[in-house]
Amino acid sequence: MIGLLVAAGAVGGFIGAAMLSSGQCRRPHGETGRRVLRAMNDRHSGVTDWGLAQVRIGDSFRILDVGCGGGRTIQKMAALAPRGQVSGIDYSEASVAEARVVNQADIAAGRVDVQQGSVSRLPFPDRTFDLVTAVETHYYWPDLVEDLREVRRVLKPGQSLVLIAETYRGQLGWFALQLPMMLLRAKYLTVDQHREAFTAAGFGDVTVSAQKGKGWICVVGKRPSP
Repeated sequence: MIGLLVAAGAVGGFIGAAMLSSGQCRRPHGETGRRVLRAMNDRHSGVTDWGLAQVRIGDSFRILDVGCGGGRTIQKMAALAPRGQVSGIDYSEASVAEARVVNQADIAAGRVDVQQGSVSRLPFPDRTFDLVTAVETHYYWPDLVEDLREVRRVLKPGQSLVLIAETYRGQLGWFALQLPMMLLRAKYLTVDQHREAFTAAGFGDVTVSAQKGKGWICVVGKRPSP
């Protein structure tokens, strides 16, 4: 979504675009929100594919997508885990509705479910998932370290969270995004700050991959085995 603001700024004023879009970035709502979600599905497809390539996805994995937005990541993972089960959660009613439309065939087949809820209190038992994904969402989590701990709770021991985003502090030209990120009330972290947050939340084997020119970042951490 940050990339969409850059494009909007080139046409009609960067700061104005950020201010007008801030509510829709954080929590899409209404018909405008549904349009934003469809644009996000297209915009984030490339960075999502790149990030998902950093982790192993078994064909029978139980997967959770936190902050599922318009549902494209759910759709991708359902294809990558054809004998698995994929859940999506988002605190936006519009996001849940759009994700259900995008994944209606797999929902009908019983392979996908999407529900409204918060990353701060995931409605799943401990040690449920083989993989958790979070794409372009952690900027807006209420308490990043505590919310990462909540994600760790629902992971099976030895399994991974993959966090994927299209901008980070320190990328090429990052200083131009400082003000829009502030207007969005979004966390804007360096590579090291991402790693430190994962470590503070109790994840092990933390790896960070970044493409400085594109601004893409992917952080993978495992729930330690007992």
